[in-house]
Amino acid sequence: MLKLVRIEFTKLRRKKLLWLMLLSAFIMPFFAFLYFCYFGETGIEPVAFYKWSAFGFTMFIILPFVLGMLCTILMYNEQRFDMLKQLWIVPVSRLGYFFSKFFVVLIYSVCFMLITAIASVLFSVLPGYVVFEWDSIFFLLKKCLEIALFTAFAMLPVLAIAAVQKSYIMSVCVTLIYAFAGFFMTPINMYIHPLSCVSVIIARNGDIPGLTLPQTVHIPMALLCIFLWSFAATLFAMVILSRRK
Repeated sequence: MLKLVRIEFTKLRRKKLLWLMLLSAFIMPFFAFLYFCYFGETGIEPVAFYKWSAFGFTMFIILPFVLGMLCTILMYNEQRFDMLKQLWIVPVSRLGYFFSKFFVVLIYSVCFMLITAIASVLFSVLPGYVVFEWDSIFFLLKKCLEIALFTAFAMLPVLAIAAVQKSYIMSVCVTLIYAFAGFFMTPINMYIHPLSCVSVIIARNGDIPGLTLPQTVHIPMALLCIFLWSFAATLFAMVILSRRK
């Protein structure tokens, strides 16, 4: 498995788009900086700034879209040139193949959210909007790692669909629909879509001001939803890959 993951990173090393996508981690921290700069506020509560920079659109839209694009990139060339037949001859197990892709997505997700956390601190502390406190920084890191972990699992259905599609555009469209569906499903029912369940887990203690949940927080139900979607996605991918001979 580790060898497969290393091979995946070797293949992706020269793809400039992956490095450019990491720059999108600066989008919301920068907009948070502009927002508080416009109002000229200082002495802001750290969590109030981080809600804008890391716990808002970054969690709901930007990170899922970036990971969906990564899923498409990971699968596209192998699907396009029918390279799977050669991989099965090596042989490479279908489960190992699929999860090697997932671990790349997971590691990329962690790197993305760590960059978001660093950018949030830089854009808040250096201009003097937020007082530097280790407790608030550890809180930010903890939440960012949680977002990275659970969002990666929530994107398994997109990875499974990318394993089927040979069309790059179709995979990107699926990513957009999936990400926005999670965003719009949150006010309706938080326990149907995996991305909605991520917000439940992140805001479970009510310690993010302004991030209110429309239903009662039920962490086991949120985890169950993510697990069921992930299991179904993995099963679907295994069935499809087993037919690629």
